[in-house]
Amino acid sequence: MEETRNGTDSRENPDTIRSTGSVISSSGEETIHCLTVIGQIEGHYALGDGQKATKYEHLIPLLVSIEESREIDGMLMVLNTMGGDVEAGLALAEMVASMSKPTVSLVLGGGHSIGVPLAVSAKKSFIVPSATMTIHPVRISGTVIGAPQSFYYFEQMQNRIIRFITEHSRVEEDTFRSLLMRTDQIATDVGSIVEGTEAKKIGLIDETGGVSDALAALRQMIREKK
Repeated sequence: MEETRNGTDSRENPDTIRSTGSVISSSGEETIHCLTVIGQIEGHYALGDGQKATKYEHLIPLLVSIEESREIDGMLMVLNTMGGDVEAGLALAEMVASMSKPTVSLVLGGGHSIGVPLAVSAKKSFIVPSATMTIHPVRISGTVIGAPQSFYYFEQMQNRIIRFITEHSRVEEDTFRSLLMRTDQIATDVGSIVEGTEAKKIGLIDETGGVSDALAALRQMIREKK
């Protein structure tokens, strides 16, 4: 349900909710676009029918429309994602970070893998205490050519992600790199699983809190901008 500034209601298009997981709400003073990032972030290749996915080709034009809309004052991005396509996720994170409108992210359940850059891309980030974030090196599926150029590409991609995260949060680069390479937390892999309170403690996420906290912070940012 969308409530416009003049107090009249208009129903959100059901197809929009199904395809993008987004809805617009208004308190009468501020109009907020709520965007969800769930399941796996789908990139250049389509996922199977049985998998929950967030399609980046849907979100890119949606983020542009939010930025350009005169009616929308700010955006709340809710994440419960297992990660997914690295380039698609980083592209979405860069778009959110470059928006001029107030943005707040909220991690519920999980903000794993490439979901970490998305979580920190907003101007202010929240995580519920029970949520977790998985931090691990870049992975790739399919055939890999064992050449120096391939390893250079992986290294450069990893550095791009680390640079984005450290520039958009308060976590120290050395701390984040140490979390990437831990060997005692994830079976058959390296990396770390960070809970909500720890994510705040190390500066990866700004605050612990839920929906009301995130919305209150977003409304405050909107009022300060007006």
